[in-house]
Amino acid sequence: MLSENIKKLVQYGIDCGLTPECERIYTQNLLLDCFREDELEECDVPAGDIVLEDVLRELLDEAVSRGIIEDSIVYRDLFDTRLMNCLTPRPVQVIDRFNEEYKKSPTAATEYFYELSKNSDYIRTYRVKKDLKWTTETDYGTLDITVNLSKPEKDPKAIAAAKNAKQSAYPKCQLCMENEGYAGRVNHPARENHRIIPITINDSDWGFQYSPYVYYNEHCIVFNGQHTPMKIEKATFIKLFDFIKLFPHYFLGSNADLPIVGGSILSHDHFQGGHYAFAMERAEIIKSFTVPGYEDVKAGIVKWPLSVIRLQCADEKRIIDLADHILGKWRGYTDEAAFVFAETDGEPHNTITPIARKRGDLYELDLALRNNITTDEHPLGVYHPHEKLHHIKKENIGLIEVMGLAVLPSRLKDELAQLGEAMVAGRDLRADEVLEKHADWVDEFLPKYDSITADNVDEILRQEVGHVFCEVLEDAGVFKCNDEGMAAFERFVATL
Repeated sequence: MLSENIKKLVQYGIDCGLTPECERIYTQNLLLDCFREDELEECDVPAGDIVLEDVLRELLDEAVSRGIIEDSIVYRDLFDTRLMNCLTPRPVQVIDRFNEEYKKSPTAATEYFYELSKNSDYIRTYRVKKDLKWTTETDYGTLDITVNLSKPEKDPKAIAAAKNAKQSAYPKCQLCMENEGYAGRVNHPARENHRIIPITINDSDWGFQYSPYVYYNEHCIVFNGQHTPMKIEKATFIKLFDFIKLFPHYFLGSNADLPIVGGSILSHDHFQGGHYAFAMERAEIIKSFTVPGYEDVKAGIVKWPLSVIRLQCADEKRIIDLADHILGKWRGYTDEAAFVFAETDGEPHNTITPIARKRGDLYELDLALRNNITTDEHPLGVYHPHEKLHHIKKENIGLIEVMGLAVLPSRLKDELAQLGEAMVAGRDLRADEVLEKHADWVDEFLPKYDSITADNVDEILRQEVGHVFCEVLEDAGVFKCNDEGMAAFERFVATL
């Protein structure tokens, strides 16, 4: 059985272009060594499509039975990554092929690299497919909703092992260059099948890769070659547009550089991008304005729950200069009537989440104004999901959410299923310790519907979750989408 599955895995690599035919025997021998086996038995590989997930599962079961690994998702992931590296081209081969494809077009290059990242199982597509996804229509456009199920939950044994494991500063974080080819450990994922494309932006060395969790099409990460903290500054805008000039079919954005409104990894300078049009990109400008000295740059307030300024110009350098001007003004801006404070007790609060793209012949930059002030009433942040919405979304609102894609916690899969059953049965939600947190929400939206049945409850819950996410984004907006908020937004614009 082992020999048959090794041959199947090698055939998979050849079929999808990871492994050349001339390396069949070489690759088989690498895999044999992983299992501490000396011989490959003669056997035929059945004709037909080879399902990677099935072959890997059988190989992992074999590794468990031989005592090579423990039967845990953490150890299985470490080992199957080692197996897939036997099939995956060396970094220089990937880089050379990428550069050859780039000569055809930037699109050809990214399509090649994206397919390789999936075929090599760096992007575990069979897990990504488990994510729940739907859309919800709102006053701001069509929002994307996802319940993230592709990150496996660690079992208690692996959690304990990670806690007791020797602490290491190598790699310094999961975004460092040193991850490429790293075998991993119980407290750091394996990256042996990971490949990075080196690029130059703002005259410095950066890496281009895909996210293993791909929340949207061709979800890429662009990261600094050095382990240096996130910082929103003029150089940020230069880097974004340097990348857009290399890959004009992609967008690229940055998380903000302050806690609460920033991303999950503030310690390593990085951006996220991809080949996808979010709702924010499709949103229209509801009020245009001109900044003195930048009359050649189109500027306007976007119809979006967060407070967004959009800049457009054929010359990206003019956008960069104006964006830096706006950033400087926003960093120091206070409007007590709108509860906007540049700083309190020496702690800065204002920053920006920028997103760059090319639209036709024009370069475009969206600047989402962010503020991370906290109060006794809102200890997690005034411009953060408020407590009444925490039953759906409590986590920080980062770049992806800012653009209109909800990344919701995996617990909601089971909770929404249980909630639907309870609603159809007419049970008391407050008597259920898991569902009671959703009770007030259900009481709020229930009157909108004539009847709740087994046939419609799932769709009703999905749409209502989407509306909650819309409220989450409105909470994150510094200037609210009403007359008072627009007046406050215009007061800031008048200072530019």
